[in-house]
Amino acid sequence: MTDALDAFSAPTREWFRAVFAAPTAVQVEAWTAIARGDHALVVAPTGSGKTLAAFLWALDRLAARPRTAGTTVVYVSPLKALGVDVERNLRAPLTGMRVTAERLGLPPADVTVGVRSGDTTSRERAALLRRPPDILITTPESLYLMLTSSARSTLTGVETVIVDEIHAVAGTKRGSHLALSLERLDALVGNDVQRVALSATVRPIERVAQFLGGDRTVTVVAPPTAKEWDVHVRLPVADITDPGPAPGAETPVDPLLAGPGTDTLGVDAPSGSSLWPHIEQEVYDAVIGGRSTLVFTNSRRVAERLTARLNEIWAARHAPDTLPATPDRPPAQMMAASDVSRGAPAVIARAHHGSVSKEARAEIEGALKSGELRCVVATSSLELGIDMGAVDRVIQVGAPPTVAGALQRIGRAGHVVGAVSVGDVYPLHRGDLAPAVVATEQMLAGRIEELRIPRHPLDVLAQQTVAAAAAAGETGLDVDAWYATVTRSQPYAGLDRALLDSVVELLTGAYPSADFGELRARLVLGDDGRLHPRPGALRLAATSGGTIPDRGMFGVFLAGDEQGARRVGELDEEMVYESRVGDVFTLGASAWQIQEITRDQVRVTPAPGRTGRLPFWRGDDEGRPAELGRDIGRFLKEAARDPRRLDAGHVDANTAANLATYLAEQRAATGALPDDSTVVIERFRDELGDWRVVVHSPLGRRLLGAWSLLMAEALSRAAGVDVQPVASDDGVVLRLPDCEAADRLPELLLADPDEVVAIVTEQVGGTALFAGRFRECAARALLLPRRTPGRRAPLWQQRQRAAQLLEVARHHPRFPIIIETVREVTQDVYDLPGLVELMRGLRSGGVRLVEVTTEQPSPFAATILFRYTGAFLYDGDTPLAERRAAMLSMDPELLAAALGTLDLRELLDPDVVAQVVAELQHTAPERRAATADDLAELPRLLGPIPLTDLPDRVTLADVDAAIAAVAGRVAVVRVAGEPHLVAAADLGLLRDALGVPVPAGHTAPATTEGRDPLTQLVARYARTHGPFTAAEVAAAFGLGVATVSLILDREIAGRRLTSGRFTPGATETEVVDPEVLRRLRTRSLAAARRELQPVSQSAYARFLAASHQLDDRPSSTPDEVLLTLQRLAGAVLPASAWETHVLPARLAGYSPAHLDALLAESEVVIRVRGSAGANDPLIALVPAGDLDLLGPAEGAPSEDSLAVARALADGDGTFAALHAALGGTTAEVTEALWRAAEEGAIAPASMAAVRARIGGSARGAHRAPRPAPRRRARLPRPSRSLLMAGGALTPPSGAGRWYRVRDPELPPAEAAIATASAWLERQGVVTRGGVTADGTPGGFAAAYRLLSELELAGTVLRGYVVEGLGGAQFTTREVLELVRGFADSPDRAAWPSGTEHPAAIVLAALDPANPYGSVLPWPEHPSARPARAAGALVVLADGLCLAHLTRGGRVLTLFADDDTRADRATLVTRALLAAIAEGRMERLRIEEIDGDRAGASGLEAVMRAAGARLSPKGLTLEAGRA
Repeated sequence: MTDALDAFSAPTREWFRAVFAAPTAVQVEAWTAIARGDHALVVAPTGSGKTLAAFLWALDRLAARPRTAGTTVVYVSPLKALGVDVERNLRAPLTGMRVTAERLGLPPADVTVGVRSGDTTSRERAALLRRPPDILITTPESLYLMLTSSARSTLTGVETVIVDEIHAVAGTKRGSHLALSLERLDALVGNDVQRVALSATVRPIERVAQFLGGDRTVTVVAPPTAKEWDVHVRLPVADITDPGPAPGAETPVDPLLAGPGTDTLGVDAPSGSSLWPHIEQEVYDAVIGGRSTLVFTNSRRVAERLTARLNEIWAARHAPDTLPATPDRPPAQMMAASDVSRGAPAVIARAHHGSVSKEARAEIEGALKSGELRCVVATSSLELGIDMGAVDRVIQVGAPPTVAGALQRIGRAGHVVGAVSVGDVYPLHRGDLAPAVVATEQMLAGRIEELRIPRHPLDVLAQQTVAAAAAAGETGLDVDAWYATVTRSQPYAGLDRALLDSVVELLTGAYPSADFGELRARLVLGDDGRLHPRPGALRLAATSGGTIPDRGMFGVFLAGDEQGARRVGELDEEMVYESRVGDVFTLGASAWQIQEITRDQVRVTPAPGRTGRLPFWRGDDEGRPAELGRDIGRFLKEAARDPRRLDAGHVDANTAANLATYLAEQRAATGALPDDSTVVIERFRDELGDWRVVVHSPLGRRLLGAWSLLMAEALSRAAGVDVQPVASDDGVVLRLPDCEAADRLPELLLADPDEVVAIVTEQVGGTALFAGRFRECAARALLLPRRTPGRRAPLWQQRQRAAQLLEVARHHPRFPIIIETVREVTQDVYDLPGLVELMRGLRSGGVRLVEVTTEQPSPFAATILFRYTGAFLYDGDTPLAERRAAMLSMDPELLAAALGTLDLRELLDPDVVAQVVAELQHTAPERRAATADDLAELPRLLGPIPLTDLPDRVTLADVDAAIAAVAGRVAVVRVAGEPHLVAAADLGLLRDALGVPVPAGHTAPATTEGRDPLTQLVARYARTHGPFTAAEVAAAFGLGVATVSLILDREIAGRRLTSGRFTPGATETEVVDPEVLRRLRTRSLAAARRELQPVSQSAYARFLAASHQLDDRPSSTPDEVLLTLQRLAGAVLPASAWETHVLPARLAGYSPAHLDALLAESEVVIRVRGSAGANDPLIALVPAGDLDLLGPAEGAPSEDSLAVARALADGDGTFAALHAALGGTTAEVTEALWRAAEEGAIAPASMAAVRARIGGSARGAHRAPRPAPRRRARLPRPSRSLLMAGGALTPPSGAGRWYRVRDPELPPAEAAIATASAWLERQGVVTRGGVTADGTPGGFAAAYRLLSELELAGTVLRGYVVEGLGGAQFTTREVLELVRGFADSPDRAAWPSGTEHPAAIVLAALDPANPYGSVLPWPEHPSARPARAAGALVVLADGLCLAHLTRGGRVLTLFADDDTRADRATLVTRALLAAIAEGRMERLRIEEIDGDRAGASGLEAVMRAAGARLSPKGLTLEAGRA
């Protein structure tokens, strides 16, 4: 041991001996290899001294010699936090060595350390450039940027590169990117820089060594080590299927987590029981019992949720006053994907993940190390070798995703030499039990998954080629030398030169410019074989480089910071789209309120103590490796054969017992368990009678996902329907109709092993996975550059641009990014070799295939199905809602067909059209060519340009000289009889499409690739022009109109072009490129929105009252009743509200006889849609011509209800005839009758039965004085009862005639338009809140898609119409003008409109004319929680909500401040008494006002003065008291 230290200088040697007892074996071997100058890979478990093993020799050399200019040692960290941590940890040896040198009388060395990462400010980067540190700590991305920029001059003296946690990048494209950066560094330095890499346990070591060294020899330092572990898999309950109540009655249980079916933790549990509270309590106890605890979860959302709960439990026990009350239900606007946090102070736990800002992460890490913070709940952000200090215990919530990940995470505990790593693993559901046990078992045995390195990723190669050429500058990058440099790296060893050449062709614009017009050439290949950068190449490489995909995240910043907003973190784009100003959410265990949402940022202010939503992020889950899946399969097989297999020291009794029960139940249900050599096919009927098939196998999503593509192809072909399997780590789920294919599953699910690769490659091209990966590959290859670097690029825009590129690239099979995407999907994402092996095993019998039919899902299937259902729940709450939501997401072409010919002449702003065309044609001043190079690009982008038009597109003084300067890239030819400037790359196209000869001095390929040449020319013409006609294209190319029309018709049919009328004055059909049309529409709509001045919320409420005639009621007549019902547009409301409040509020002197007359004449029909409570059906009174505005009933009627409908249709429609057909008692038939009505199968022809129903013993929510329904006089006939069982006299609630409902079913597009029409008719302005309150299937996400399509069609407008409701508001031009007419008065007055004496209006809270609680939020109130419930009332005046009354008036809530409270109480009292005087209610008894007894509210006197009467329980309002 001593000999190892003898090689170091005296200060280093003395310091080390003073601090450490002795070097570890890893350090001794590493120092020896590094001292020899070897490239070295140091492999050892966490906490074995790897960092000093790598650094100490370099530190000693730096300290022992004079300082030189430039950086000598580069340390590359895969995580920014890890780099900061290492920089902090280097201070100890550097300080110790300096102090020791001073003590020994030696000159102290001043070794400097610098950090450069994505978080480094521009000022700090400039300082590093002026005075380069001796040791530079950086990330792979920042090293790439330095090599590409002028900062590379500081790296010319680098002697050593240290790559930490190399195993974390070697198996990814990020590692391939780093490998090329290291090769570029060697080329810059001029010799091989010594490479030292640090890695945790990895397999196979030799592969990682090859990755590190490339074609260089690497010494592997991996001495035997004995890491001690104390890890257990724990389950806190005896029965996971019935966890029981939450531990400790005093502990608050989040209703979102403890409710039935709310998350995966409750999938196995009975209603109301969840495992979450028990796990939370165990984690909390562990945190309280230790000094510092690190908790890992598998997602950011769970990390935020668990953090919030730990703090809530602490607050409930130690500081209950700081804990807000649990909300009764989620906020009204919350989407299904979000939970809530109660806003407890972050006392004992904070969340740490990639979406928390760097400042917050550093603060959290420091607080845990110092002991100030007891717990950090993290994702993989703390998985790598960050020194978290003395962490007592690591807790993994959920089965570890991989064995290697488990090793890294649990290794955070005892992160010092010789320490024991203590950890616990908590499974989350039954399906988690076996993976948790096996991953822990494999970790303890040191058996980790095999690392695979991507082979020849072409997108990374393209990016690095641009960067290397840009760095080379005017000298250029020699392609042959670059090929030699690239192939020295292991990921590109053996790279076919043809692949590099194809990448060079891509980057130099060799692909047909007509189709790839948007792909600008980034490089120029000179005659000398060198690549030269074109203008903008350096900027592009610097701003769009790296390999981490851009997810379009929104930055979250503190609002109001004048010095530059401080970053709080980031949110997923979809999360932001589902939020609005005023929402509160939790991030990093702190609550924040949204103040503003811009196109890039969410600006927030702190909201301590507020209940907030827990955010969600859409991320990639790569799935379980097949290797771990086989281990789980072997474990299941062994456990089934011998239960003692579960008796392991690392598995607690609860886990073992529950796992044994789970396996036994599964075996009893299916007869066999899926394992490493058994696949089980289980099928059963679902609720619709279709077959649900579950293919059980533990082999993981990478293998099963590929198999699901084979299944989809075979089953779709055999069944004749589109089968969409969903793969998980434990199986594949699919639905099949009842057909012959369901009986042939075994043969259909197997494929010829030799055809697997071909089928998967063919099928994957049409998947969303392929499109997503193509987008990421294209972005890495710099084909989708950020339009405005530094600003967020919305994910939908990235997807759109990538989809357009993919559509073109599909015609060019050799397109490098298509090749790379296929390679990535088939090699990196899917495990095709494993699938081929599985197919061979199934064919040979080496793997069993067991088929079983069950009555209900087996236990394994139940776990998988919960996740399968979850895949369809994002826009709605149930699978049924998902299917109903389909009507709001129809094909845009069908929508256009339903709307008629697309006519946007009024929508498109002529100024916008002119501006866009100028940009497309490069006649806009900022788009004109300023250099000869720019001039050469013009014909490549625009196609042939008449020479006479060139002056409009250039700013050059001498155009002819510029053309001569780029003579090799352009040519002048005659097209349509006129000289045109064309791109040399287009000469083959023009020859084959138009017969234009190739001019002398130029060459063209013998054949043209891709689509036919003329189509390519026309398509480019469309992309670079505004709306055009066939005649204009024909004139441009000298063609016949008929020839052009044929091409246009074909492109329109293929949806690559759009036809319609677009420009003012156009009388014939025009054609436009869809992307051009999108720009025209988007800008025109934006221009229109800029003109909008939003009105106040009270102004909108006044508009709504006026549109429903609440403030100017006409006298009731049958005609006025019909007009009123037309305005209500199919609204569904409690039957008890219609004639007590809804119609009387709109019609003075409303008479039921007027409605009866309309019903008798079939002008109006009744439709029942469920029930609002006992004997209070939900009904719609719909004009016969407006039935399309009423959506279908939810769900199909039951068989019993259909039997009632058939009996009515076969009889005369009376109760007596129905009773005779069905039999049973009168009460039974009555209930069957109303049940069928509520399910939408039948309807009453008159209101008689409805009135009787709501006036029975259990009366409806809204009560009014009403005489008993009149019955015709009858003679008593006692003998009749002897003839009819139970009596056949028609009960009042069955009176009149009934009939079977056979409403026509509209086509989807027409139904969707009708739905939007109903929203606009009732609400005027359609918003998220209004749609949500309307109960629209699929929620606002589905409605938004529909409304956006209507906006693009010019039917509706989107804009900021009403203040405070966000930008997602839709209305019509006509309504917009009307709403503006109700704007607030500019004069300061007591009421918003300026009136002195507003009229108060009493409405049912559910009335569509009441916007509060739906379109508008309820006014703020310190204690009340008003609701739009049946029976509740509101009082509005001048658009303000003055009051809310619960059913019967028992609780009155006044929305007023202290100054206006008395006046508003008077106004409310008088309005209520007026409504009572009209007969809308009998009386109201108010017992509570604003949370106090009526007598203690301070309002008793003013309300009595207004007409209320004192009663024993409070105040009574009744007729005759006004």
